[in-house]
Amino acid sequence: MIRSDVDERSIAVIGMACRLPGASGTDELWTLLRDGVDATSETPLDRYDADALHAGSPEPGRLASRRAGYVDGIADFDAEFFGMSPTEAVELDPQQRLLLMTTWEALEDAGQRPDLIAGSRTSVFVGNARADYLELTFRQGLENATAAQLNNFRSLLPARVSHVFDLRGPSVVVDTACSSSLVAVHQAVQSLRAGESPLALAAGVNIALRPDEGVVMSQAGGMSPDGRSKFGDAFADGHAPSDAVAVVVLKRLTDALADGDRVRAVIAGSAVGNDGRTSDSVLNPSLAGQLEVLRWAYEDARIDPADVDYVEAHGSGSPALDPLELTALGEVLGAGRPAGRPLLVGSIKSNIGHAEAAGGLAGLVKAVLCLENRQVPASLHAITPNPRVAWGALPLMVPDRLYALPDLGRPAVAGISGQGSSALNAHVVVRQADTAPAHPGPMPGVPYVLVLSARSAAALEDLARLYADYLRPGGRGPSFALRDICFSAATRRQHHTHRLAVVGASHEDMAEALTGFQGIGGLPLSGLADRYRKGEDLHWSEVFGEPGRFVPLPHYPWQTKRYWPGEEQHTGDADLAAWMLREHARTGFDDGSTLTEIGIDSLAKLRILVELAKRSEQDVDPDEFGRLRTVGELRAWTRTLEAAAR
Repeated sequence: MIRSDVDERSIAVIGMACRLPGASGTDELWTLLRDGVDATSETPLDRYDADALHAGSPEPGRLASRRAGYVDGIADFDAEFFGMSPTEAVELDPQQRLLLMTTWEALEDAGQRPDLIAGSRTSVFVGNARADYLELTFRQGLENATAAQLNNFRSLLPARVSHVFDLRGPSVVVDTACSSSLVAVHQAVQSLRAGESPLALAAGVNIALRPDEGVVMSQAGGMSPDGRSKFGDAFADGHAPSDAVAVVVLKRLTDALADGDRVRAVIAGSAVGNDGRTSDSVLNPSLAGQLEVLRWAYEDARIDPADVDYVEAHGSGSPALDPLELTALGEVLGAGRPAGRPLLVGSIKSNIGHAEAAGGLAGLVKAVLCLENRQVPASLHAITPNPRVAWGALPLMVPDRLYALPDLGRPAVAGISGQGSSALNAHVVVRQADTAPAHPGPMPGVPYVLVLSARSAAALEDLARLYADYLRPGGRGPSFALRDICFSAATRRQHHTHRLAVVGASHEDMAEALTGFQGIGGLPLSGLADRYRKGEDLHWSEVFGEPGRFVPLPHYPWQTKRYWPGEEQHTGDADLAAWMLREHARTGFDDGSTLTEIGIDSLAKLRILVELAKRSEQDVDPDEFGRLRTVGELRAWTRTLEAAAR
């Protein structure tokens, strides 16, 4: 085997983003993991009344636990950024809304400009098993089963991303229960290896709005009464459900290196497989099935299982599944393992709960962070080793504190496991990325231009503050060359309408310029900055000359509002046209604008007809309404309607 062959098969993780309990991004997640935080909490009332449903013993229709892992602000969304009207935003499943924002953040982290990948064969694979928002609408009665609900079928999760970002490759929902998002990663790897896609997004989304699945799990004895996953512990008693949204951006390693991308980790291989009839029931896990998938994954990765340093286990805290999983890991990854170097095995579920279809992606993000930081955090709630595991014979250890990965003269290696009640097992093998070569530092006193942009004036002000904090002592920016920061902001971020450009020769100068907004007339590069602020498209290769190194930058500052059914903020407009345009128009307009141009298409018209009939309390002729073409015609028609109502 030669190195080039390995690199040809390897897939680079070039970007990551997440919304998890207690963490709105990967940096926050690492802090949470490193500090051993349990981010589960009591169930908020805006989900469902867990107190009313709770029972201390299995009872029909009751929950075993009041506790789970919850993402804050699931109703918050930047509708204007994505060109949606308030009505569209309210109607859209929050899983789609959060996925859109998290995807944008992952692309920013990867330095992939959405405007430059639009129209490409970029693929989207999303692990998901819930459509709670749609189900809750149906429960309100079939009169609420309007055409708008077509947007919330689960097949629309990846399709929404592909449509908004204009991605033309495969766009697939993966549902294999709790292994879904790791299977999505596997499919993305296969698509990239086959040359089907030049870039792939793999995601997991799970937002629980109903207690139904929890009630089923409670009846089956699979729910932890105290809402905590105790992987590997003698008193493990089931899992605690969890929200999660996570996205990784993947590219063939050879392409990533050629393109100057930041490689966060490398996927060396993966495998999926079903238990078949190796267990007595489709719902019962199989040791044989897990052993096979582990062996296949390391054969695919061309890595000796004994060289694995850490495994992010499926680790649900199930009294039946934990011993099987640990036994399988011990047999395959323990064989030939050097004495004194046990395999560390942990579970993010002990921190955030069981994110079900998105759990594998949460585990992958954690594993990449472990490799980057060369540390493995404690797996929580593992106090008494499970007696059903042969700890003395298997070289395994569940970490009870922060462990440093040893320097063995090779990249560290981690595995991530996922297992579904569908009997579908998945395992992904990830190795530490090679350290980026040192980049020559800038000449002292040489000025550079830093360009920022946003889709609104308010967002631009927020972005300037974020960059100022980033550049100041204590921020992340001073660890990177100023030239690389400016190069990355200019070439690796999409440029929007509202723009700001400042000039500085040091991190401190640039931070001061961002917060002081002082004039830069007469300074070197001031003319270039003026041209950028006026909206000119500049040739950055001419500005910077030799390419710089892509470095992490602050994320776009979302200007979110809360969008939830029954909470629409009405301004009391008596003017029906003003109301319709405010709620449904996606862009600015005048009387000559066509309704189609401003986003009022046939589906929006159907929604308006239903709302209009309720507001005006009279019959509305759909054919007459359908013939309206412009904003001016709409205004005239609604004035006639209002006059008739009087």
